[in-house]
Amino acid sequence: MAHRFIVEADGGSRGNPGPAGYGAVVLDAATGEALAEAAEYIGTATNNVAEYRGLIAGLEAARAIDPDAEIAVRMDSKLVVEQMSGRWKIKHPDMRPLAARAQTVFPPEQVTYEWIPRERNKHADRLANEAMDAGKRGERWEPGAAAPEPAAGAGAGAGAVSGQPKAAPVGWAAPADLGAPTTFVLLRHGETALTPQKRFSGSGGSDPELSPAGRRQADAVAAALAARGTVQAVVTSPLRRCRETAATVAARLGLEVRVEEGLRETDFGAWEGLTFAEVRERHPADLDAWLASTKAAPTGGGESFAAVARRVSQTRDRLLEQYAGRTVLLVSHVTPVKTLVRLALGAPPESLFRMELSAASLSAVAYYADGNASVRLLNDTGHLR
Repeated sequence: MAHRFIVEADGGSRGNPGPAGYGAVVLDAATGEALAEAAEYIGTATNNVAEYRGLIAGLEAARAIDPDAEIAVRMDSKLVVEQMSGRWKIKHPDMRPLAARAQTVFPPEQVTYEWIPRERNKHADRLANEAMDAGKRGERWEPGAAAPEPAAGAGAGAGAVSGQPKAAPVGWAAPADLGAPTTFVLLRHGETALTPQKRFSGSGGSDPELSPAGRRQADAVAAALAARGTVQAVVTSPLRRCRETAATVAARLGLEVRVEEGLRETDFGAWEGLTFAEVRERHPADLDAWLASTKAAPTGGGESFAAVARRVSQTRDRLLEQYAGRTVLLVSHVTPVKTLVRLALGAPPESLFRMELSAASLSAVAYYADGNASVRLLNDTGHLR
């Protein structure tokens, strides 16, 4: 299956024409992870030239990763988006060769274009401003160079157009005509013997059963969900602790349980069954790498968080299609639940380390027909008290 990338690009000129630069970022469409960045100070140019240069740089960076990828370009330049989509004619002589060059990077059928408001294009805008700042100092932009994000209303003015529509509303502010959202109620399984010891317990370990405390938790959450009366289907991870939790809830709700492989926990490799302190003692370098990057996998052939995110996002998309407009209980684990919440928020991968998710806790995400998602609940344990 071809990769799906998002290219966000921006460009600006401080003077129009004036000192100009562009920025672009390539994102993994499934996980939101930044795969590549590009930025450059291009001397004196107009906003539109800088925007096109940013588009070309972003497309070329994506092609360097995978020339067969499907590309979704997002820019806050209405001009570039409409011209590259073929809806507006390209009249200015400076634009024609740039547009022609952009069209040759990927076959046209692999690329789509979408206009987004400037506030949703901050990553590329920041890169463009960093490039212009570096050019002003007589330096070249380097990836990761420290630079403050420009204040609202300042900086490149990259592609800003007065009177543009606001970003699509999300959650409770979404328009009523979108219809009923698809809601995933996310339940972390009840405790096992390993849970209070805070041991790594993933897909590659001993597959423990619920402890007596975990079974009491499953009974409590079943009662709470029965009282709410909103769950219409139950889908669970194949691991035993989740299947046991799901079975308890489904029996109370009078529903069948469907097993979904994509909801399983991360495979923690050689760390399975160990505490964090034991991993720190035995595999310090691998642990440091894992904490520093979601692309790093645990020792012994474990699964990286980036790999889990791809698996979970594909599972999410399948379930959204199969259960459109319904409320579905997904019984899963720490990493998949946090990943679904992170993707709904559009939060960076490192946010996984900044969420608390207790055993038998409930979270919820609503997905709307326009593609927006709204996190409605996180780590609710009120039913356990």
